[in-house]
Amino acid sequence: MAARANLSNWPVLRQASGSDRLGRGAAVKSGVSERLQPRTATADKVVDSVCPYCAVGCGQKLYVKDDKVVQIEGDPASPVSRGRLCPKGSATLQLVSNPSRVTKVRYRRPHGTEWEDLDLETAMEMITDRVIKTRRDNWEWEKDGKRTRRTMAIASLGGATLDNEENYLMKKLYTAMGAVQIENQARI
Repeated sequence: MAARANLSNWPVLRQASGSDRLGRGAAVKSGVSERLQPRTATADKVVDSVCPYCAVGCGQKLYVKDDKVVQIEGDPASPVSRGRLCPKGSATLQLVSNPSRVTKVRYRRPHGTEWEDLDLETAMEMITDRVIKTRRDNWEWEKDGKRTRRTMAIASLGGATLDNEENYLMKKLYTAMGAVQIENQARI
């Protein structure tokens, strides 16, 4: 008898025998699904943001609970994306919530086998020192009797998250350093 009672709760039978023939209402609901609620319903606040993956700039709504992002959705008020997000944009919650996300500067010394944590200031100083040394050691005033004023030891490949303004500044910075290999990978 108990098995028969369980069969009457089976969604397919409820759909076939009830008034919800298309299975869009009561036929597909269960005790478990009745108790479910979206993560957005429990949010303390909603913050407007922009997707960081490419230069399109799709609008996002970040749902925050207890100072942690619990859901990210497209912003329907965005004139760029009108609430839609691509697969990468839809997965941006992983950027802030993935436990494997690296949040420290990691450094492995030349010929080293272990990674070590560095503070940001130390890492930035190391990068600055290396850029200055590379430029100084590889500066080319002229080649084959023609003035070049460049270094072929520094190059830049910008990522797809850079917008036109950021690319403009990157071009100016690397040109001022004497680099000539400057490219952007802003193609989706």
